[in-house]
Amino acid sequence: MCLRDAVGDFTKQLINNLFDVNHCTESGQETKAKFLKILERLSVENGEDLWNVFEASFITIRGKLDLDAIAAEKNDPAAKSLEEIYLAYPGFYAIAVYRLSHQLLKQEIPILPRMISEFAHGVTGVEIHPGAEIGASFHIDHGTGIVIGESAIIKDEVQIFQGVTLGGIKVKKSLASTKRHPTIESGVVIYANATILGGDVVIGKNSVIGANVCITESVPENSVVTVQAENNIFQKK
Repeated sequence: MCLRDAVGDFTKQLINNLFDVNHCTESGQETKAKFLKILERLSVENGEDLWNVFEASFITIRGKLDLDAIAAEKNDPAAKSLEEIYLAYPGFYAIAVYRLSHQLLKQEIPILPRMISEFAHGVTGVEIHPGAEIGASFHIDHGTGIVIGESAIIKDEVQIFQGVTLGGIKVKKSLASTKRHPTIESGVVIYANATILGGDVVIGKNSVIGANVCITESVPENSVVTVQAENNIFQKK
């Protein structure tokens, strides 16, 4: 069994079981068997107990994901139905895998959470570290190129567009145990290719961060941050 391929198959099967319980061709027992085999390859003990805790979290995770899907339908004018969100939105898929991998990280299972998140990264172009803390009704629009770091905190009803980075202002191994990534308060919208760096940086609630902005200092609530630039347009003669 190639471990990377096995984790990819396991992740896809998890998503199928979470959203397509009545029609999924793969059973929960097969998913469990794959989980236990992966843990065996990773030399992780107490696989049965870990699976039981993980499985018990599925109802809560599904509830959170339903709120994420509703947020996407509410905020994206291109969305025609909730079914479209569940089946066709890469941002929602990335969030689903994040919420599953975050639970595995909380259970202190080594390596597997990162492998699952990197599988989703390869499929969607969205990189969310399983250690990030993300609240309710999270919406990723388009998604490609988004990076959300390990110690980022995202509160409720936040919207993020493609190319956004929530990163660290310094990359040093000595900072591994510190908060290196920003905090995004509730109701914030972050538009395409904005970059927000630093563990002490807080984006206040209900703020709007415009496209291509780079932020390394905190922003008060209800702010609008934009790049000051002019487009010079000339008409051809």
